[in-house]
Order: sequence, then structure tokens, then C-alpha cells
Amino acid sequence: MSFEVADNNRRRFLTAATVVVGAVGSIFVAVPFVKSWNPSERAKSAGAPIKADISKMEMGQQIIFKWQGKPVWVVRRDQEALATLSKVVDKLRDVDSEESIQPDYAKNEHRSIKPEYLVIVGICTHLGCSPNYRPEITADLMGGFFCVCHGSKFDFAGRVYSGVPAPTNMTIPPHYYIDDGLILIGKDGVA
Repeated sequence: MSFEVADNNRRRFLTAATVVVGAVGSIFVAVPFVKSWNPSERAKSAGAPIKADISKMEMGQQIIFKWQGKPVWVVRRDQEALATLSKVVDKLRDVDSEESIQPDYAKNEHRSIKPEYLVIVGICTHLGCSPNYRPEITADLMGGFFCVCHGSKFDFAGRVYSGVPAPTNMTIPPHYYIDDGLILIGKDGVA
């Protein structure tokens, strides 16, 4: 009888020890597996908001930042450039930006929070080329953006002209001003 009691106790101890070691081993195997489901630091930073320093921008200047792998342009428009926005209205496909992608606070003539600064994704809405910034204003050209790939033209607010391949206005990303010289691109905030 004493052997049976000793064997049962020993059996229970070995069974419990095996269960505990198995559980701990399972945790050590599961933790790296579960962590592999999380996005990498590189992936997190690719979609993260970025800070754009515009404190030293001059009138007419364009600065390019990279957000989510796309070029984001910040253009500082002078009064002459802003004045062209109302002069080209009859030549535009989507004047009020009804078919375009932009936050509600950018649904205005200048498509921006502050009229002086345009924050826009620098990709043509036709086939994804990157248009050229054309700041010159002449009798023939009212300035804006020109896509050399297929000839699409956009005004100083990124609104597409009629009769060109691009179907919609250029995209305005979510953004807000942290202060007068710093913009956070990729996140909406207090305008």
C-alpha cells in the first residue's frame, strides 16, 4: 500500500511539473509569435504623422516632405497667386472640390487652413505621376501645377482644369498647425 501512495504522489508531482514546464514553454513560444503580428517600427513610422518646419519659407517657395511614402508639398502662396484662384474658376472641372479628397476644413477656394499655405499630396490623380510646380504667372499661364506625363494642369489650389486626363483635384492630406512655423501632416487637429 505504501508503494501505491508514494507512486500516486510522485505521479501527481511529475504530472504537475510537466504541466507547469509545458505552460511556461508555450508562453515562450507564443510571445514571439504574437509579437510578429504587430507592425514593425518601420511600418509604424511610414504611416505616422510628420512635422513640417515652414518657419523659413519665402513667398512662392515649395518645400517637399515625405509622408506615407508620398511627396507632400507645402507651397507658400503670395497675394498674386491667391488672386488667380478666382480668375480660373470657369476653366476648372471640380471648382468646389465635391469629388476630391480633402478634409472639411480644406473645402474652400484656397483648399487650405491658412490661405497663404497650401499643403497637398504631390501626386497627379490621373496615373500617379508627380506634377511640376509652376509658380510663374503670365498672360497664358496662371501658375499652379503641370503634369508632364499626360498634360494634366492644376491651379494654385491643386484644382484640376477641365479637358485634361486627371479626373479629380489633387489630394489634401489631414494636417494642422502646431504653431506658425510648424505643421503636423497626417493628423487632423485644431485648425
